[in-house]
Amino acid sequence: MKFARLGAAGAETPAIMDGGTYYSLAGLTPDLDADFWSSGGPARAAAALAAGELPEMDDAGLRIGAPITRPSSVFGIGLNYAAHAAESGSEPPTAPVLFQKAPNTVVGPYDAVAIPRGSTTTDWEVELGVVIGTRASYLESPADALSHIAGFVTVNDLSERTFQLEGPGGQWSKGKSCAGFCPTGPYLVTPEDVDPGNLRLRSWVNGEPRQDSTTQDLIFDVATLIHDLSQYLVLEPGDLICTGTPEGVALSGRFPYLRAGDVVEIEVSGLGRQRQDFIHA
Repeated sequence: MKFARLGAAGAETPAIMDGGTYYSLAGLTPDLDADFWSSGGPARAAAALAAGELPEMDDAGLRIGAPITRPSSVFGIGLNYAAHAAESGSEPPTAPVLFQKAPNTVVGPYDAVAIPRGSTTTDWEVELGVVIGTRASYLESPADALSHIAGFVTVNDLSERTFQLEGPGGQWSKGKSCAGFCPTGPYLVTPEDVDPGNLRLRSWVNGEPRQDSTTQDLIFDVATLIHDLSQYLVLEPGDLICTGTPEGVALSGRFPYLRAGDVVEIEVSGLGRQRQDFIHA
């Protein structure tokens, strides 16, 4: 199943997609929020669709928002592809590298993104995003993790590398939490329709290819990440985990950083394609 949210920012209508058509879930749930994921919302939505109880939406001209409401937390995993670790000048980690992004960075997949004030090193990062469906804390094993997933999304884990790596304070989150730095969607796909270990990730800047890899190259797979994080923190329904990016970013030194006027496109196979126009702050 595919879930989406359409409409103006802050006033999106929750929807289920079927055969390229959107059906409104407004009569079933106020939004695709923590309560929806944790209370069997996807199953109720599927049943209502099958019963013909959901009205078809006219999506012409409607903005596509992030397919999740603002989460309580957005977690990022750094250096989770060996080739990206190498281009970053780092050894592959022996345990997941965790950072946090501000939850208000989650925006729609086609929303414009402002280059932060003073930035000369804004970077793109195509990633597989994982949305938590039920609370996860102290899971016994990675095998327990998959039942806690609501679905999977395409994510652009945008980064300002100077803020992240060179600025005062030494906090990755400073370079990860600028406004609009987590475009998400265009839709969420539920776990039964996704093989998270075999997805292709690609990115383009101004139409030129940048990244092209697969999740087969993840150092720590999705189940391992969820199990590991649950030993240190509580994952709540609706939380978003950005699982890491492959090689091919500007940090490598092979490509210029982003500036106003650039266009970034990213895609995860089966999870949809995004496009962001970069503008002046």
